[in-house]
Amino acid sequence: MIEEEITLRKLEVLVAFVQHENLARTADALQLSTVSVHRALHSLENALRCALFRHEGRTLKPLPSAVLLAEKARTLLSDLESTINQAKALSGFAAQRIRVGTLFSLTIDTMPHLMMGMKLRRPDLSIELTMGSNAELLFRLNNMELDAVILSLDDDLNHAGLDVIPMFRDDIFLASPPDFQHPNPELADLKDYQHEKFVSLANGFATCHGFRAACEVAGFEPEIAMQVNDIFSLTNLVSGGVGHALLPGRVRTFFDNRVCFTPLMQQYQMKQNIGMLFMHSRERDPNLLAMAAEARMLGHAANH
Repeated sequence: MIEEEITLRKLEVLVAFVQHENLARTADALQLSTVSVHRALHSLENALRCALFRHEGRTLKPLPSAVLLAEKARTLLSDLESTINQAKALSGFAAQRIRVGTLFSLTIDTMPHLMMGMKLRRPDLSIELTMGSNAELLFRLNNMELDAVILSLDDDLNHAGLDVIPMFRDDIFLASPPDFQHPNPELADLKDYQHEKFVSLANGFATCHGFRAACEVAGFEPEIAMQVNDIFSLTNLVSGGVGHALLPGRVRTFFDNRVCFTPLMQQYQMKQNIGMLFMHSRERDPNLLAMAAEARMLGHAANH
């Protein structure tokens, strides 16, 4: 059984002392005082209960036993550091890959900018992107299948144990086929559309949650012609005349020539709050710190 007094730090001091063969140089290399180095070596010798050094005047010389122990300790410390790094990488900490989850709609503009910024901050980092619904992404984050997610913060989802970085707010619009004749092309009153067909994202998506809430305010249950699992399919259905939908403004620049976007009247207006989430237990992970900094920069630019 190894004595409690034999610590990794004392072995580090021994390795450095055998390398430098001088208390002052060892202290300088380890950023310790000479007294601290001498005390660590003396304590290690006492714990081993065998001689490690001899005194030649004021000079301390390592014996063959100290040289042997230092050689083995150097290998031990190197293996231990490698093992710790492997364990950190396995849990995602400072790994060469970061797994990011996001909403489909954010891949149009937000995610490309964030990923380019991340590449400038950490050029060797590989980014693995997963797209899905709010509920699915948050579930995978909590199960450590993803390192971070960027999604809507508005749904009634549990953010306990997570760090939240707000980024920007997005308006919701009524999306209609381009040739549809609106009662009021400047401002949409959802009550005027209660007899129209709608297309929607599936449950678990932030836009679906907002759509249901807006129709409830308007006092009707929408007729859903079709549900899909990504916003691009949804927008194509609107463009093809299958039905109307509520869509976030961030997709307008991509689909503006194929879909008519009409602002909602005041009582139906809503905003999606987009933000980054990651486990609080990993708040010091260098990869997540870099991503958080980039998310804050993008949020600042979007809000000014």
